[in-house]
Order: sequence, then structure tokens, then C-alpha cells
Amino acid sequence: MKNLRSVDLNLLVILDALLDEAHVSRAAERIGLSQSAASNALERCRHLFQDVLLERQAGGMRLTTKAESLREPIKKILNEVSGLIDCKVPALSEVKQTVRIASADQPGAMIAAPLCAAIQQSAPGLELVFQPWAGASAVLNGLAKGDCDIAISVFQTDDVSIKTQPLMSDRYVVAMRKEHPLSQNFSLENWLAYPHVFTSGRGERQNLLDQQLAGMNLSRKIGVIVPSFLMVPAILRQSDFVAMVPSLIISTLENPDEYVVFPTPLAVPDLSLQIAWHSRRSRDIAVQHVVSVITEIMNSKNLV
Repeated sequence: MKNLRSVDLNLLVILDALLDEAHVSRAAERIGLSQSAASNALERCRHLFQDVLLERQAGGMRLTTKAESLREPIKKILNEVSGLIDCKVPALSEVKQTVRIASADQPGAMIAAPLCAAIQQSAPGLELVFQPWAGASAVLNGLAKGDCDIAISVFQTDDVSIKTQPLMSDRYVVAMRKEHPLSQNFSLENWLAYPHVFTSGRGERQNLLDQQLAGMNLSRKIGVIVPSFLMVPAILRQSDFVAMVPSLIISTLENPDEYVVFPTPLAVPDLSLQIAWHSRRSRDIAVQHVVSVITEIMNSKNLV
């Protein structure tokens, strides 16, 4: 405990920003310091932790192994210290903060416009950042590391530090254009005779459905692989491709009557869309306000 007398807690605040940004100028701007002050703080942190923490490489800087190991503990410490301080909670209209949201394509498209409109009215100082979708596992890791504040998708995790709440349920359907030949004689055998649109953010060629088919000595022909469900309707409309998609992909279109949907010929689990955040953000009024607004938007669409 004796050594703690020489440790300035503000150093950890600066280090938290430096490790998040891996860039001295951006970290300085984020916490309202000059670049020289941030550079000086980095040198003090290097001395404190006996590690360079940030090292130069082509195109920028990268975190050392030691720095990576410090990210989560430092965030936890700062969050716990903040919780100990009984300070007045600012009004939402006064809060200036960036809230980063990672969302799968369809829910992101559904909430983006109404969320921006609502936040502009209730908390105009908030900056919303919709991050690229990299898959549920990567996003959960981003929540843990502090690279993301809110995530929306179908999650399966045993990590008690990740807090989730349901947003909506949906089911998969088989979709095709209205005049598709299959629409007059839909069956498992006929369905497998047509090329399929397969949606995968990481380029995989199989999912649980394909495993079921393999167990029956059957398979389907993948005609095209796309990274987003939002790309599927246009492909279906102009081809004889078929696709298995969440029902909302079709029902929320401006022209759903241009398509025909059927129940999946094999049993497929329903989707349970969730919103998630890390427990250290549970007292963050900006993050929790955005969570509540997103939930209200889903409620207003009768999807919760």
C-alpha cells in the first residue's frame, strides 16, 4: 500500500484512453489534454508499469502484450472508483459522450433513423457510432474490452459480466419472388433443386440447416454468399434464387407482396434478438438511455 501514495489516479484515466485509441493525439483530444501532456503521461505510465505500453510500427502504434493485459483491469478499477464517488448525476441534455453500437444488419437498419431522431431530442450531446458488424463472438469480446458500448444480435454467452435483455423474437422463413416456379409446388425436394442465397458475415458455407441436411444425406446448392440479409430481397426479385431469412427481412419491406414465403421445410430454431452491454456500463446514464430508447423503438414496432 505504501507505493500507492505515489500513484496519480489521473494517470490511469489517461492510460485508459491511450490504450483504447493506441494514438497519443486522439487520446489527448478525447480527454481534453494537450498532446504534450498526454505524451508526458505516457512516459510516466511506462515508468510505472516498466513497459513501453505503446510501440511504433508501420502506419501507427500498437499495444504491447503488457498493455493488452492492462486494458480490462484498468477499466474495472476506474468504473469501481467512479461508483464510490457520490456525485450529482448530470441531466441527459448536458451529457456529452460517444456511444458505440454494434448491430447485426437488419436490426441496425430498423433502429438507426428513429434512434437518431430520439437522441437528438433527448440527449443532443450524445454522438452515436454504428460500428461494422464482425459477428456475435467478436462483438461480445469488444464489449469486454471496452471497444463497444452496446451490441444487438442473437447472443449465447455464459459471461456474467455481459448483461442482456430481449428485444424481439422472429422465425426463419423460405423466401422467393412471387412468380417463382417453386411457389406453385413447394417441397423439400423442390426447394433443394434451386440455388440458394446464403448469408454469412464471415464467408462460411454451412450452418445448422446444412448439418441437418447432411444427416439426411441431402445438401443444397449455394448460388451466392452475401454478408448481409439486407442484400437478399433484391437478389430474389431478379432471379430464381431462394433464401432462408428472418421473416422481418421480407415483412418490413415497402413491397412485401412481391415475394412469397413458406415455413422452413426442416425445423429451425427461432431467433431471439437481444441487446447487450458490459456490467461496467450499467451505471452509465448515456449508455443506459440509448438502451432504453432502442427498447422503446422495438416496442413501438410491436416486436418486443
